[in-house]
Amino acid sequence: MNSATERFLIEGPAGDIEVALDRPAQGQAIAGLAMVAHPHPLFGGTLDNKVVQTIARAFVSQSIVVLRPNFRGVEKSTGAHDHGMGEVDDLWAAWKWLIEKFPGVRGKRWIGGFSFGAVMATHIAQQWSTHSIAAGQPGLDRVILVGLGIAPDRRPAADLGPTARLIHGELDEVVALKTVLDWAAPQRHPILVMPAAGHFFHGQLPFLKDCVLRCLHD
Repeated sequence: MNSATERFLIEGPAGDIEVALDRPAQGQAIAGLAMVAHPHPLFGGTLDNKVVQTIARAFVSQSIVVLRPNFRGVEKSTGAHDHGMGEVDDLWAAWKWLIEKFPGVRGKRWIGGFSFGAVMATHIAQQWSTHSIAAGQPGLDRVILVGLGIAPDRRPAADLGPTARLIHGELDEVVALKTVLDWAAPQRHPILVMPAAGHFFHGQLPFLKDCVLRCLHD
């Protein structure tokens, strides 16, 4: 993401997980911890995806440490794609590493994701009370779901409570806006719609960053 980005190989359930870590500028107090999940591994999704980096930059600008893992089978992460099952386990392993690396940070917690990664983030949020609160971690402040990658032949997104914030492009050519509206309606989730934006937010990444910041503070 920038010259200060740190990369590590950490232990995961399928072997090594490659992660990228970004933290606030030296001397800034850390406000909390966040993790952002990348789009579908079988369609070129990695932790360096521009949308994922944009979400991460929004977090860092608010003095939040942010971790971006590569799912199993992506770049230096070992293993093979597991259709959204093992990928959730990968995220939990990455989160465990993050909180152990920053044991003194007791601020807020955030999870974000783009496309397939947003779907995986819904499962982390749904399981939060079991995994994190039981381990003495704070509750989840927000779940930021960008371009939620709902598809009939994939693991469905988990139902969420009031922590969810959705951002979607009006002209999304991969996941139609109506599909996400239909998913969100029974749960009464508001959706921040970016006019004229497609799935990858080409030419609109600064606007997307602003939208993420709104979701963090609404």
